[in-house]
Amino acid sequence: MRTEPKLTRLDRVFARLDREPERPAHIDVPKMSRHRIVLFAGTLAFYGAIVWAVVITSWLVRLDWQVMFFRPYQQWSEIHWFVDYYVVLGQRGPTAVMVAAWLGWRSWRQHTLRPLLALGVSLLLLNITVGAAKYGMGRLGPHYATVIGSNEMWRGGDIFPSGHTANAVVTWGILAYLASSARAQRWLSAVSAVTSLGVGMATVYLGTHWLSDVLLGWTAGLLILLGLPWFEPLIARAEAAIFDLRDRLRAGGRRTPAAGAPVVITPLPADREDVAPCASRTPAYLAPGPHTARSERTPTTPAGSRRPQHPERHPRGSASSARPLTGG
Repeated sequence: MRTEPKLTRLDRVFARLDREPERPAHIDVPKMSRHRIVLFAGTLAFYGAIVWAVVITSWLVRLDWQVMFFRPYQQWSEIHWFVDYYVVLGQRGPTAVMVAAWLGWRSWRQHTLRPLLALGVSLLLLNITVGAAKYGMGRLGPHYATVIGSNEMWRGGDIFPSGHTANAVVTWGILAYLASSARAQRWLSAVSAVTSLGVGMATVYLGTHWLSDVLLGWTAGLLILLGLPWFEPLIARAEAAIFDLRDRLRAGGRRTPAAGAPVVITPLPADREDVAPCASRTPAYLAPGPHTARSERTPTTPAGSRRPQHPERHPRGSASSARPLTGG
């Protein structure tokens, strides 16, 4: 009785690192459902409420100033070194490189470009929306504030909303968005939420952002993740175009017939002079009788052999006639 070898935990880990034989069909692409549309509309309304509360210099602006005068970086100076390193998790360059490396491996393993394309689309939307809001409202940061109690809007700044916070929400949240199972999605959602929350609080601790900047950064990043299914058809078309270009380059610029398309073979005309008639060809030699093993076959010599017959050649095994000896 043959038994299969029992795999250890390390063997199962390495098995998951191997490339899958074909693109998995169980991975579902998120769609813009009614529940998601309601969440998107609610988040957009909250975004507008934060902006309006800052513009009219409401209680939110007074809370910004209270936190600023509290100076957390002086109250808890012993964790300053840790916060300096932790805030890097919200910087666009290092986080994009780390997440792109992980998603690039997933793209190779699953034979799809969707993870990398989804990351690229989300970062592009982040740069456009957050960048436009930053320079459009022009709010100054706590270290550059000019009038105590003012909202510091339209004074040439670029910190509203917080780019670090929005980037942390999008960059780490895209891992949960692209998760292939419900369990992985729940775990990655929790990890990305805690990471982005910590990055936002780190910027408030360091005094580089107002608390309202962080609130708007969280909202801006969440809007991008909620609205990303609207761009899934564009991602699918871009992936198909890239794969088609790759196939044409591999074929040396020649077009290959599509899968399932009939191939038409045009017969040669019978009156062509450059085609030799079939009767003039030398027939190929075929061994007589049915196919037998090599040890059972008898040596046969085809007709019309090129080797000339030797008059004195005798078959093997027969006694040769004695040749007369001539004296010298």
